[in-house]
Amino acid sequence: MDDMADNIKLGVAALLAGAGIYGFYYWGDQSVLRVVSVVVGFLAGAALGFWTAPGQRFYRFSQEAVQEARKVSWPTRKETLQTTGVVLAFVVLMAVFMWVVDAGLLWVVKSLMGRES
Repeated sequence: MDDMADNIKLGVAALLAGAGIYGFYYWGDQSVLRVVSVVVGFLAGAALGFWTAPGQRFYRFSQEAVQEARKVSWPTRKETLQTTGVVLAFVVLMAVFMWVVDAGLLWVVKSLMGRES
């Protein structure tokens, strides 16, 4: 029976979010009402969805994900800048290489077709 209630709640939550989107298009001339309708629709849908079993599981999952993210050893600013520099240098090097290969192949094709210029 709880699954049925959760499905009904999720359906109503989706309808509330859909109503917010509908309000966005219904109040086409009034920008404040457009934003309010979307925000209220999505917040009401999310609040209702939170009170379902899948909503509670998602909340627990997100809390665990935050805890795991705190355990990550993030690189320092210096390491990030050095890695970014290496990546950019490699991208430039590969771009030049691809340009040389492309120009060489173009020259070969033109030579084979007798259209040297």
